[in-house]
Amino acid sequence: MSSQKVAIFDLDGTLLNTIGDLAVACNHMLRLRNLTEHIYEEYCHFVGNGITRLVERALPEELRTEEYIAAARCDFIDFYIEHIDCHTCPYEGIEEMLATLSAAGVKLAVASNKFNAGTRKLINRFFGHIPFAAIYGNRDNVPLKPAPDVLNEIVAECETSATECFMIGDSGVDMDCAKRAGICSIGVTWGFRCREELEQHGAEHIVDTPQDVVRIILEK
Repeated sequence: MSSQKVAIFDLDGTLLNTIGDLAVACNHMLRLRNLTEHIYEEYCHFVGNGITRLVERALPEELRTEEYIAAARCDFIDFYIEHIDCHTCPYEGIEEMLATLSAAGVKLAVASNKFNAGTRKLINRFFGHIPFAAIYGNRDNVPLKPAPDVLNEIVAECETSATECFMIGDSGVDMDCAKRAGICSIGVTWGFRCREELEQHGAEHIVDTPQDVVRIILEK
């Protein structure tokens, strides 16, 4: 078993500020149905558990049937995949963080609850020049985080051990996922959720800058 370190990143709210495009796409879906739109701050609390849950939370409670959510999700995806990078951008210092870790021999991976095609499109769009050992979004038959399945898959694919891995994310979902997989958790404060949420979900480290992520991983 290799002892190579692996840094596994959440996508939305960790590597990329995607909330603008998510909000625009969701509001587009709501306008198609003559439903009330939401503001930016609300979407920060709607995201984190995949697109289906995002759409469900945006809809009025009385419309949250399986059939209605599925139809609304299709409209969201159709618009979002075509406008996925209009307002999205990396957080400050992210590209330097990834480059530094890669140059130091740390393998990089992405584990997102965003649908797989969208996850891969954004990584290729913004970080196509950076080598990733694995890029996984939501796929059929693989449970969403906080289920540990995707992290276990990445550990096996990278031929390392969980003790050599780090899960970096902005939400309690990511911290819970890391704990269930036996992986060190690093919560970031620049994303969509607050420090208190990270603390409540047992983050082993909480950082304010991408440089702090580099320090923790390289010093371990």
